[in-house]
Amino acid sequence: MASENASLTEHLPTGLAAVEEAIARACKEARRDRATVTLVAVSKTFDAPAILPVIKAGQGVFGENRVQEAKSKWPGLMSAYPGLSVHLIGPLQSNKAKEAVALFDAIHSVDRPSLCEALAREFRSQSRRPQLFVQLNTGEEPQKAGIAPTEADGFIASCREKYGLEISGLMCIPPVNDAPAPHFALTAKIAARNGLANISMGMSADFAIAIAMGATHIRVGSAIFGHRG
Repeated sequence: MASENASLTEHLPTGLAAVEEAIARACKEARRDRATVTLVAVSKTFDAPAILPVIKAGQGVFGENRVQEAKSKWPGLMSAYPGLSVHLIGPLQSNKAKEAVALFDAIHSVDRPSLCEALAREFRSQSRRPQLFVQLNTGEEPQKAGIAPTEADGFIASCREKYGLEISGLMCIPPVNDAPAPHFALTAKIAARNGLANISMGMSADFAIAIAMGATHIRVGSAIFGHRG
């Protein structure tokens, strides 16, 4: 198997190759098809020259934290390499909803009524419909964005019924000092009972656990691009 993996990934940049091997291994152990897991390569803070080798190696889905940063580099890259998909994985201010809907293919940080209202307004005025993920704050950390687990069902219902938004899935970021598995399990449970097919969870240090617990989207940055300065 090791030699087979090497043959599949030898043309990839070192970080991406190692991540792809780890995803394949985690999927095999979880008895999941590799195609059920989308790798979101988190390119925040990296400029176009740093991202280009990863694009050329075949990676097509990328994640950014800020609208302004994404606007500065992705329109040119997407024009040069059609078919790329860029996801907003950081917080979104309501006054940036217009730009976000125009640029991103998915927004992983839907977390409050004012943002739902802004997104619904832009969906009516623009022809684009990015995939939407409700962000959970599974650790109920006061400094972190996201909906508390006890409020998730009501918020998802409000997104659908009050604002007419189609919610694709849930996103979570466990507290840094907690074991991630309970937070992943809770997110998967809430997604299942609300009929949501997609779960965005797992980063460089814990994506194998997330895959085992049902993640459909994993957000991996430093393991691919290296540590940010």
